[in-house]
Amino acid sequence: MQQDVLLVGSIPLDTPEQVFRDFGKPLGAALKTMPDGEVGPRKHWISRIHYQVLSGHPQLETVQRPAPEDGVERLNPRNAKDAWWFKVKDGVDKVRFGDAGWRVGYARDAINSYFVFKTLRDKGELPKHLRFQVSLASVVSALPPRIFPNKADVAKIRPGFTEALAAEVATIVKHIPNEDLAIQWDCSTELQDVYGAVESTSTEDKIERNVAQFRALNRGIPETVELGYHLCFGTLGGWPRFAPPDLSAAVDLANGIIEASGRRVDWIHLPILPGVKEEFFAPLKNLKPKGARVYLGVIHNMDGFNERIAMARKYLPEFGLAAYCGFGRIPPEEIPAVLKEHLQAIKAAG
Repeated sequence: MQQDVLLVGSIPLDTPEQVFRDFGKPLGAALKTMPDGEVGPRKHWISRIHYQVLSGHPQLETVQRPAPEDGVERLNPRNAKDAWWFKVKDGVDKVRFGDAGWRVGYARDAINSYFVFKTLRDKGELPKHLRFQVSLASVVSALPPRIFPNKADVAKIRPGFTEALAAEVATIVKHIPNEDLAIQWDCSTELQDVYGAVESTSTEDKIERNVAQFRALNRGIPETVELGYHLCFGTLGGWPRFAPPDLSAAVDLANGIIEASGRRVDWIHLPILPGVKEEFFAPLKNLKPKGARVYLGVIHNMDGFNERIAMARKYLPEFGLAAYCGFGRIPPEEIPAVLKEHLQAIKAAG
């Protein structure tokens, strides 16, 4: 299992240094890339974008925010119904975002975390082969239809946000040495949509409407930067947010993403549910990775780990290991058990 494990992203510790020391050191030999844990506001994933970027934007109105906790404001929602909701103001055809390259907040966090990563790697506390992994929410997932009561607003905000996110990537690529960098797009709403789990969307062109964004987002990523994708069943309100009967639509989406990426894809991650039967894995035979390493989210519910591995290998003989998602929404006290599961999985898969 040398260099064949993927950390999806979020790890609810306090600082990047803690993440690099607590996870990077024990798992480093099995990893190709190392995320900073998406610490702080990023640990709840897209919620930070909603309250830091959308809330207060002059072209948007906040329609709903998470209900207070004992009279104290709450920034992160408990579930989808408790989430931030927005309305594009009347007369606005396209929402625009200023401070190009910095407005969304990913670039500044990435640049700061890379300094810590490089310092520890130079000291020998992280393996020399590791790249620094920056995990970014895709446009479709950052701005899901569910947070806009008026669905027509989605088309008014996504183009401008795509430009802002592409500028963020350009800043990251400019300030972090490309040979040290890996970028991962996190896709949750996309997966829900292709399974028909997103309200108000049609069944037609479901792959194209979810992959088109990557033609623009990847345009500024040089070939020297590694590129990956994480597909997710969602953790808001508990994992999984939905549980499909098999991987058929996930495989279709993965194939569409790889085709639309416009460049080499280095890895793609597919989530795996606990307690599934062999039929769940059968669509893996239709996966067309085109050289991308496939990581399956099998590290969880470890009593069934070996069985999941065996069933998956019938349809996809070679794959790497990962958890089903990041861990930002689980209690920090459970993190040592998560690390233990990863070490157990590496040993078991041999």
